[in-house]
Amino acid sequence: MQDISKRKPPSPIDIEVGKRIRAQRRQLGMSQSALAEKLGLTFQQVQKYEKGTNRVGASRLQRVADCLSVPISHFFDNTAFDNPMSTDEARTIRNDLVGFLSSEEGIELNRAFAKIKDARTRQKIVGLLKSLALT
Repeated sequence: MQDISKRKPPSPIDIEVGKRIRAQRRQLGMSQSALAEKLGLTFQQVQKYEKGTNRVGASRLQRVADCLSVPISHFFDNTAFDNPMSTDEARTIRNDLVGFLSSEEGIELNRAFAKIKDARTRQKIVGLLKSLALT
């Protein structure tokens, strides 16, 4: 049995993958228990994945992606991993964004936005939101 004092802290990438699992699960309105059942795990194990305290293996991550209806690349897309934790500012922005996207308000906003089928309408809404954010 591994001594707890000798455990390595979670890597920034494991934490980021976990945050993305949580955000997508919540976006779908799925509980940890429901995801765990689909994966044949306990909800505690899903919780550990989402916190980044346990690393998700490649085959398990593919199963998670399938259950959450996203490609596995969803957990690695964008520049979040190009230089993880490069600055305190980048870390703060990323944490704030993931926090908002995981909030009830963020989930509600994303669900409503995803229902808008017209690309031009979505672009106009993004423009409006950017303008409002500056005021």
